[in-house]
Amino acid sequence: MAADPIAILQALIRCESVTPADDGALDVIQSLLEPAGFVVHRMTFSEPGTADVANLYARLGESQPNFCFAGHTDVVPPGDLTKWTHPPFDAVIDGDQLFGRGAVDMKGAIACFLAAALDHTGANGGAPKRGSISLLITGDEEGPSINGTTKVLEWLAQRGETINACVVGEPTNPIALGDEIKTGRRGSLNCELVVKGRQGHAAYPDKADNPVPKLAAVVDALSRHEPDAGTEHFARTNIEVCVISCSSSATNVIPDEALARFNVRYNDTWVRSTIEAHIRDVALEAAMAVDAHIDLSFSGTGDVFLTAPGPFVDRVTRAVQSVTGRKPKLTTGGGTSDARFIQAYCPVVEFGLVNATIHAIDERTTLADLTALTAIYRAMLDDDEEAPRDT
Repeated sequence: MAADPIAILQALIRCESVTPADDGALDVIQSLLEPAGFVVHRMTFSEPGTADVANLYARLGESQPNFCFAGHTDVVPPGDLTKWTHPPFDAVIDGDQLFGRGAVDMKGAIACFLAAALDHTGANGGAPKRGSISLLITGDEEGPSINGTTKVLEWLAQRGETINACVVGEPTNPIALGDEIKTGRRGSLNCELVVKGRQGHAAYPDKADNPVPKLAAVVDALSRHEPDAGTEHFARTNIEVCVISCSSSATNVIPDEALARFNVRYNDTWVRSTIEAHIRDVALEAAMAVDAHIDLSFSGTGDVFLTAPGPFVDRVTRAVQSVTGRKPKLTTGGGTSDARFIQAYCPVVEFGLVNATIHAIDERTTLADLTALTAIYRAMLDDDEEAPRDT
């Protein structure tokens, strides 16, 4: 009897695994994989000042290639419960749709891959058709992403265990299943700009040095600046100011400091070090024009990456097209995912459900899409073409 992705998804949604809570979600996965012969490892990672995060890695088979599915069971908070048509953790089926937090992002894809893997191995005498099948599941993707996928990948490397190719089940399709496969992502860089001034009374500006207009001038220069025009595979780099604040909230006090935080999404014109240097040069030039004294700092967890067309991308494309009848576009837009960590270890792409209700009130997916996505993942596992090996 075929595994049911709908029932699996309902069980996962009923676990209130808002980051970093697990609430039994990994137990659901383990309970399905171990009877099928998967060796399941559970691990919890933490660092000072961060929450403990539960993770799971499971593998069936010992030979290469190791085809991995990666995902996360943690979800964002549901928001105002009274605005949901059905309670966000009840996993209610209403007509042809299944409602619940995480239905799309991304417990739905996990349920589909579990069902596909169980059906695939069951049809092959309890073993993969070739090589190994593994799952890397974290509870830290929607949070700081410190104690999740990165730590599991380091743990695997220490064991000498290799992943040869990975599909991340993020919801990649804007309108219909089969729209897009994500083969890369722009890098993400967070920046904090501080302009120093001298505090004083608003009635005596000559006795103070107001940093706010100077900050505004630098922010304006950064916001208007276009670092590039885009590349073959990526949209242009953009600079978006998201936070502006100062050290005083009183309307009669000139503050001694003003701050702006902004995010840069950069393409493959740049790497982390070169885009930092470029942003610093633009900010310093604007600061000099208004005699501003600035401090600029950077942080970020994901550099730009691209999985080039080849056997692995072709394999995923064939699977999508065989089920949906549509040839998906290879795209690199959108935000970041744990693929930004996995790309340092093996070729990785993202493919999952339709993302129309991602993080929204009444997050939901259709039952038909769950069935189709299971078939797509099964087709990836069944593919007779040679799978990718170490790169």
